[in-house]
Amino acid sequence: MKNMSEIEIELQDTEWEASYIDHDRLIARAVVFDDEGYYYFVRAERDDDFGKAVLIETSGGGVESGEELEIAVKRELGEELGADVDIICKIGLVSDYYNQIHRHNISHYFLCRVRSFNERHLTNEETEDFNLSTLKLTYEAALKEYEKCSNTKIGRLIANRELPVIMRAREIIMN
Repeated sequence: MKNMSEIEIELQDTEWEASYIDHDRLIARAVVFDDEGYYYFVRAERDDDFGKAVLIETSGGGVESGEELEIAVKRELGEELGADVDIICKIGLVSDYYNQIHRHNISHYFLCRVRSFNERHLTNEETEDFNLSTLKLTYEAALKEYEKCSNTKIGRLIANRELPVIMRAREIIMN
């Protein structure tokens, strides 16, 4: 795999009216793949400030105070997917906004290869509020799933953030 330069993307929320942003959230996420050519994502079913939606998303979450990005992404992948992974490289950074909750997201994306799967360790919110589950998809099926989930405002925001990252991950894997 050839390491390409990291991407840096700045996105605005065009789905909800901008009023003010009152907090930043530092996030570590990963495009996770295995040696058979499958990619792993999380499915969330939500009904909250963003409305009712079924979503596909890369696995990841908030970086704890003082935590290194690489440690955070491995922790999040273990919690959400039950995956033990090797970090191949950093894909890049996506800065985007969720006007609906007045938040600026700073998402650091990594490319990770699965070594093994173990038990997931989901929070009550992830289990009860989002009904988080794992999706194992081919690259083409993942693109179709993002398109299908773009029928809601939050689905479009997530697809705009993640599709360029997933496409770059595919380029890295294929080279």
